[in-house]
Amino acid sequence: ELMSRIVDVHHPDVNAELLSQALEAFYQIREMHGLRKRPSTSELVDWIAMLARTGVIDIDAKKELPFLGTLVKKEQDLQAYGANLAGTGRRRF
Repeated sequence: ELMSRIVDVHHPDVNAELLSQALEAFYQIREMHGLRKRPSTSELVDWIAMLARTGVIDIDAKKELPFLGTLVKKEQDLQAYGANLAGTGRRRF
Protein backbone atom coordinates (compact mmCIF):
# COMPACT_ATOMS: atom_id res chain seq x y z
CA GLU A 1 0.00 0.00 0.00
CA LEU A 2 1.18 3.49 -0.87
CA MET A 3 0.67 5.00 2.57
CA SER A 4 2.72 2.25 4.23
CA ARG A 5 5.55 2.94 1.82
CA ILE A 6 5.38 6.67 2.52
CA VAL A 7 5.56 6.09 6.27
CA ASP A 8 8.40 3.61 5.78
CA VAL A 9 10.49 6.31 4.07
CA HIS A 10 10.20 8.49 7.18
CA HIS A 11 10.17 5.74 9.83
CA PRO A 12 11.80 2.59 8.43
CA ASP A 13 12.10 0.95 11.87
CA VAL A 14 8.51 1.43 13.02
CA ASN A 15 6.87 -1.68 14.46
CA ALA A 16 4.76 -3.35 11.73
CA GLU A 17 1.81 -3.97 14.04
CA LEU A 18 1.82 -0.36 15.26
CA LEU A 19 1.94 0.84 11.65
CA SER A 20 -0.99 -1.38 10.73
CA GLN A 21 -3.06 -0.17 13.68
CA ALA A 22 -2.16 3.47 13.06
CA LEU A 23 -3.14 3.22 9.40
CA GLU A 24 -6.45 1.61 10.33
CA ALA A 25 -7.20 4.43 12.79
CA PHE A 26 -6.04 7.07 10.28
CA TYR A 27 -8.37 5.81 7.56
CA GLN A 28 -11.29 5.45 9.97
CA ILE A 29 -10.84 9.04 11.15
CA ARG A 30 -10.57 10.28 7.57
CA GLU A 31 -13.93 8.65 6.82
CA MET A 32 -15.69 10.24 9.79
CA HIS A 33 -18.59 12.50 9.04
CA GLY A 34 -18.36 16.05 10.31
CA LEU A 35 -14.63 16.69 10.08
CA ARG A 36 -13.63 20.12 8.82
CA LYS A 37 -10.07 19.00 8.06
CA ARG A 38 -9.30 15.35 7.53
CA PRO A 39 -5.86 14.24 8.75
CA SER A 40 -3.19 14.46 6.06
CA THR A 41 -0.25 12.23 5.26
CA SER A 42 2.15 14.58 7.04
CA GLU A 43 0.01 14.46 10.18
CA LEU A 44 0.03 10.66 9.99
CA VAL A 45 3.82 10.64 9.71
CA ASP A 46 4.10 13.00 12.70
CA TRP A 47 1.62 10.93 14.73
CA ILE A 48 3.48 7.68 14.08
CA ALA A 49 6.73 9.40 15.07
CA MET A 50 5.14 10.49 18.36
CA LEU A 51 3.76 7.01 19.04
CA ALA A 52 7.08 5.32 18.29
CA ARG A 53 9.15 7.86 20.23
CA THR A 54 7.07 7.42 23.36
CA GLY A 55 7.08 3.63 23.21
CA VAL A 56 3.44 3.08 22.24
CA ILE A 57 3.22 -0.33 20.63
CA ASP A 58 -0.52 -0.99 20.57
CA ILE A 59 -3.46 1.26 19.77
CA ASP A 60 -7.17 0.58 19.34
CA ALA A 61 -9.12 2.76 16.92
CA LYS A 62 -12.31 2.13 18.88
CA LYS A 63 -10.85 3.72 22.01
CA GLU A 64 -9.25 7.05 22.83
CA LEU A 65 -6.12 7.33 20.70
CA PRO A 66 -2.85 8.51 22.28
CA PHE A 67 -1.59 11.88 21.04
CA LEU A 68 -4.75 12.39 18.99
CA GLY A 69 -4.04 16.13 18.76
CA THR A 70 -1.02 15.31 16.61
CA LEU A 71 -3.30 13.68 14.05
CA VAL A 72 -6.48 15.74 14.41
CA LYS A 73 -5.64 19.43 14.67
CA LYS A 74 -8.92 21.36 14.92
CA GLU A 75 -10.81 21.49 18.21
CA GLN A 76 -14.10 20.98 16.38
CA ASP A 77 -12.71 17.84 14.77
CA LEU A 78 -11.51 16.51 18.14
CA GLN A 79 -15.06 17.01 19.44
CA ALA A 80 -16.49 15.25 16.36
CA TYR A 81 -14.10 12.36 16.99
CA GLY A 82 -15.20 12.15 20.63
CA ALA A 83 -18.87 12.22 19.69
CA ASN A 84 -18.31 9.54 17.08
CA LEU A 85 -16.41 7.37 19.55
CA ALA A 86 -19.21 7.75 22.08
CA GLY A 87 -21.78 6.80 19.44
CA THR A 88 -23.52 10.16 19.49
CA GLY A 89 -22.27 11.22 16.08
CA ARG A 90 -24.12 10.54 12.87
CA ARG A 91 -21.69 7.82 11.88
CA ARG A 92 -19.78 5.42 14.05
CA PHE A 93 -16.76 3.44 12.88
